[in-house]
Amino acid sequence: MELKEEFQEAKAWVEESFHLNVSGEASLFEVNIRYIGGLLSAFYLTGEEVFRIKAIRLGEKLLPAFNTPTGIPKGVVSFKSGSWGWATAGSSSILAEFGSLHLEFLHLTELSGNQVFAEKVRNIRKVLRKIEKPFGLYPNFLSPVSGNWVQHHVSVGGLGDSFYEYLIKSWLMSGKTDMEAKNMYYEALEAIETYLLNVSPGGLTYIAEWRGGILDHKMGHLACFSGGMIALGAEDAKEEKRAHYRELAAQITKTCHESYARSDTKLGPEAFWFNSGREAIATQLSESYYILRPEVVESYMYLWRQTHNPIYREWGWEVVLALEKYCRTEAGFSGIQDVYSSTPSHDNKQQSFFLAETLKYLYLLFSEDDLLSLEDWVFNTEAHPLPVNHSDSSGRAWGRH
Repeated sequence: MELKEEFQEAKAWVEESFHLNVSGEASLFEVNIRYIGGLLSAFYLTGEEVFRIKAIRLGEKLLPAFNTPTGIPKGVVSFKSGSWGWATAGSSSILAEFGSLHLEFLHLTELSGNQVFAEKVRNIRKVLRKIEKPFGLYPNFLSPVSGNWVQHHVSVGGLGDSFYEYLIKSWLMSGKTDMEAKNMYYEALEAIETYLLNVSPGGLTYIAEWRGGILDHKMGHLACFSGGMIALGAEDAKEEKRAHYRELAAQITKTCHESYARSDTKLGPEAFWFNSGREAIATQLSESYYILRPEVVESYMYLWRQTHNPIYREWGWEVVLALEKYCRTEAGFSGIQDVYSSTPSHDNKQQSFFLAETLKYLYLLFSEDDLLSLEDWVFNTEAHPLPVNHSDSSGRAWGRH
């Protein structure tokens, strides 16, 4: 964005004040996608060595999380020096969390020459390939001790979402050599279509949530990334399915737009239901909030790049205006507690993903296609761009077996 001065300031902060000698616990997933993802992108976009070194150091601090009987990491990593305990032995690991390490860890191996990062995420793949999947679906919870599914809940929203995204993106990032990721993605997508995809009486296409075979006819805001994902994956599908996936991506994205259009603020709720007569709206106040989430504009950006249909820029501009009107405060932007109120109250939080994702995807929606071209970059699930491996030489880390 040509914000050179601000960048120098931020770089100085990372160099001088971003210390890794912290104690306490942190989410493996969040540290990976937000911190490591951000540091990797900063390195690839600028070549500044400080970012590479900090990313690798931080990656090393995450390795104890993988110290489990299966190699499926625990969700929480302890930063206390050397302490290692089975404090969370009873808890299960979340599909979206241990399934969204692959992109960053391959880059950590690439930049450090240390194979351990790539080995950790390859092992996760191996476990997931071998384990029996109900109807080809991947449940959201897995025990890192036994390697068995803990509950048969399946979702393309939170808890499941970015696992699927990282399969298609691993394929693309590998320069289309990681066949394992490609096959796992299209097989998972077919199972999702068969068991979770629905069309409401009003004609809206949505992805429901599956609880042991019973469907919840609701879709979370987080699941709205799937329109963009399906568009991104359409071009490498079997030829007879490409047009179908492009249309499916457009329909899901249209449904997510409806969840925005049907609110007083023109911003969408955290989750919306498809019940008789009431479609694409939240049914209780506890799901009516909007916390500056990016998934809907993320899909607009991908569909704009694929189709250049001006509707996606129009929809994106509606979001810009709504953010300005309802979320802007003197000190930044804030989430709102009820999208169905024309005078919503603020939650007094500006989430870091608002800057990393929501504003970035909006900026890219209104930019030329060659700014962070999708041929050359893959966005991690926090919208940090990672380079596609175009070379034929550096084979091993990228899934050429």
